[in-house]
Amino acid sequence: MLEAATAEEGLALVQNGAKFDLLVTDHLMPGMTGSDLARAVQTLRPSVPILVISGYAESEGIEPDLPRLTKQFRRDELVEGLASLMSGSSL
Repeated sequence: MLEAATAEEGLALVQNGAKFDLLVTDHLMPGMTGSDLARAVQTLRPSVPILVISGYAESEGIEPDLPRLTKQFRRDELVEGLASLMSGSSL
């Protein structure tokens, strides 16, 4: 597992060749949003599944085609969502 404190730091990891199977990002962060990060990663690595986590039920600002999970979610919802993305299904 890799962790980045900001979207910019996460994008730098991707640009520098970090290996990972899945990207999970919060939507609202200082600077670049999770949706912006997701789009940048999709451009660089289109096969990587992405899950955007949002604290807002409306998911405002999150592209409708990006898989998302709204806080407060249960652990089993997260596990199910991640398994679905890893198997190639959508949420």
